[in-house]
Amino acid sequence: MAKTANSHQTDWDRDAALTAARILLEIKAVNFRPEEPYTFTSGWKSPVYIDCRRIIYFPRARAKIIDLAVEKLGRAIGYEQIEVVAGGETAGIPYAAWIADRLSLPMAYVRKQPKGFGRNALIEGDVPDGRRTLLVEDLTTDGRSKIRFARALRDAGAIVNHTFVVFYYGVFPGSFETLAGMDIALHHLCNWWDVLEVCRERPYFADSALAEVRRFLEDPPGWSAAHGGLSAAPAEQPEGAAG
Repeated sequence: MAKTANSHQTDWDRDAALTAARILLEIKAVNFRPEEPYTFTSGWKSPVYIDCRRIIYFPRARAKIIDLAVEKLGRAIGYEQIEVVAGGETAGIPYAAWIADRLSLPMAYVRKQPKGFGRNALIEGDVPDGRRTLLVEDLTTDGRSKIRFARALRDAGAIVNHTFVVFYYGVFPGSFETLAGMDIALHHLCNWWDVLEVCRERPYFADSALAEVRRFLEDPPGWSAAHGGLSAAPAEQPEGAAG
């Protein structure tokens, strides 16, 4: 499979991607399990899983990740083009808070469903009606949870044309295209190809595991189907690992 996610990288993008990948490997946020594939809630089977929630535990790692995130956003969007930062429940909330703090911007977060009492709100903090809002999550597989959160924000009157994640799987079909169809640009720091490149520097995983992961990355739908998962893009569902 072509590495389309990296096709327009600048030198800074490349350095940032490898730095982020090294951090994720160092804090053991990267999981390879070819012999017992993960099942995502969307139905994909995968020998790899990234746990970006681990970053919140490591102060220096998270500080560097947010440094890179803010620099990336300034280069790709422009600092004055973002008026509100909104995190997707739950994993996106800490990243949205840190980015909003660095940019001195208001922050909100979007629930997966109304809480069922009080104002029955989907958006907490305040509703960014008429304001340019950056949607933030920790990662994306095929982009589908971003659609749900973006729709909730737009239904409330927010202007949402950009979303940011630390990690983009970079292999499942349709991610950029699905979001582009909603006029939303996806920005990320690193993907699985970057992780594999960093794995050349140090023996983080056995050669056999790396080889199987590379087979998956070259043909994710085929690998998924061969291991009992989807072979084509699913209907809209949230992202994440179910096992």
